[in-house]
Amino acid sequence: MPLNNTVLRIFRVLAVAEAVSWAALLVGMYFKWIAGTTELGVQVAGPVHGALFMAYGLAALALWRMLRWPFRVAFFAGLSAIFPFATLLFERWAGNRGFLGAADSAETAKASAAGSVLEGSSH
Repeated sequence: MPLNNTVLRIFRVLAVAEAVSWAALLVGMYFKWIAGTTELGVQVAGPVHGALFMAYGLAALALWRMLRWPFRVAFFAGLSAIFPFATLLFERWAGNRGFLGAADSAETAKASAAGSVLEGSSH
């Protein structure tokens, strides 16, 4: 599997995991600050969310370099990690605009074109 595909897959998994960890952290903050019952949710979800936040950021930086994203795309990828559940929105937005599949699409198009040329020359 090409490196781009691996990083894309990791990025997509991290987008979902980061959003889920946001939800867990928000639930933990509710119990800590509003219900006033326990800090356990924040103590567990906080470090997990922090690690996923950093991993998502690193994956976004890797894709920015590997797929040659415009700066605005990389900026929105980073910004999406700050707001709860925004990584899911960014992943969908970027995927719909070809920023998460540009390398695959370009390679597939080149392979198809090369195959067509080779088939046409054998006749």
